[in-house]
Amino acid sequence: MAVTGKMYTNGLVGFIKGDFKWLTSAGSTFKVALMQTGFSGILNQDTNVFWSDVSAQEIGATGNYATGGATLTTSDPTVDAATNEIRLDAADVTWATSTITAYYAVIYQSTGVAGTSRLLGYVDFGGVQSSSAADFKITWHADGIFAVAAA
Repeated sequence: MAVTGKMYTNGLVGFIKGDFKWLTSAGSTFKVALMQTGFSGILNQDTNVFWSDVSAQEIGATGNYATGGATLTTSDPTVDAATNEIRLDAADVTWATSTITAYYAVIYQSTGVAGTSRLLGYVDFGGVQSSSAADFKITWHADGIFAVAAA
C-alpha cells in the first residue's frame, strides 16, 4: 500500500520550535504505530498532541508487531523547488509474518514516555488493511511521508 501522511498541528509547531529533528543521523527517534480498525479519534489534528492521547487505540502486539510500533529510519529533509515544499521521508516499514488488521498509522517522536512523545502525523489507509501470517508493509509515497509547503 502506498500512503501519504497528514501532520498534527502541534507536531509541526514542535519542528518549528526545534523540539525535535528529522535527520538521517543525530536526529530524534520517530516511530510508526498501527491503529485499530474504525478508530477516527486520531484524526483530530488540533487537539491530539502526545502519543498518550491516542495510544489506547493501538492494535495489539502480534507476530513481529510490538507495542509502540516500529522505529523509522529517517532521511534528511529535501526541498522540491518546483512546488516550494520541504519533504520528510523514511524507509518503508515491514512487519514480517504477522497477522495484522489496521486502519491508520500514527507517526510520533518517541521519548520513551507516552505523555511527552509528540505526535507528528498520521496516515489514513482509506480502509481496512490486513495481513494473515504474512508481511504487513507500509510503502511511503514517492514524494515522502509529509510535505510542508512554503507559500
